[in-house]
Amino acid sequence: MTAMSASKREPHPSIEEDLDLLKVAVRDAGALALTYFNEQKLDVKKKPDGSEVSQADTAVDAALKLDLCTPRPDYGWLSEESEDTRERLDCQNVWVVDPIDGTRAFIRNVPEWTVSVALVRDEEPVLGAVYNPVTDEFFHAIKGGGAFLNDERIHIDDSKELAGSRLIASGGLFRKPVWREPWPDVETQWVNSVAYRLALVAANKAEATISLTPKSEWDIAAAALIVEEAGGCATDHAGHGFRYNQPDPRVGSVVGAPPAIHHAIIERTRHVEL
Repeated sequence: MTAMSASKREPHPSIEEDLDLLKVAVRDAGALALTYFNEQKLDVKKKPDGSEVSQADTAVDAALKLDLCTPRPDYGWLSEESEDTRERLDCQNVWVVDPIDGTRAFIRNVPEWTVSVALVRDEEPVLGAVYNPVTDEFFHAIKGGGAFLNDERIHIDDSKELAGSRLIASGGLFRKPVWREPWPDVETQWVNSVAYRLALVAANKAEATISLTPKSEWDIAAAALIVEEAGGCATDHAGHGFRYNQPDPRVGSVVGAPPAIHHAIIERTRHVEL
């Protein structure tokens, strides 16, 4: 390569530049999604897996792809609402996107949905943003740089025990016959968006979230980073961490919690075969 051609090469964007791009794109996507929220004539269809999708999902997906990929043409793309291609596997940087996480809630006018986007680099998220436009809660995190809610730093509270905790999970989960010993008394609530559940844990609005049903990378990549940068743990139910931009982007389960409660939960869940 000549000195002249080297000088013309575009410099690699900094993490701060990628964060600025991500925050603007996610906020704009949230504003677009809000224009469809409470819409009485949403065109809702069933996917092959039985889940629902509306024109809001596809419109937000298209807007995010335009806003994120146009200025970063060498970054890969993995989204719930886009056809997956193998090209992303050759990319060092990949946007991992759920345009509307919690579509079921969105369609039913329940304000428990989010726009969730992570930047994955070498199989690990380095940036994550989860935005609930209805409540105007904007969570974001930078690998090694902390977690934030509306630009205020958040730290997870590790002083509580499992007994008496507020868990975002199905109440019926704790009554299943798979447990070797009964769970202590806990308070449960349900939130439709997986990303929102994890973000709420990071912000100490619940002590933990547990799901023993399959998820996808786009459900957890951004929010898992937010939990970890807030000082918590986000793993599968056996305590194993996640790797992203995998050929099969599915994961079997997710547990997010402060370290002490996470350890107590994993001790109970790790023997369960899914």
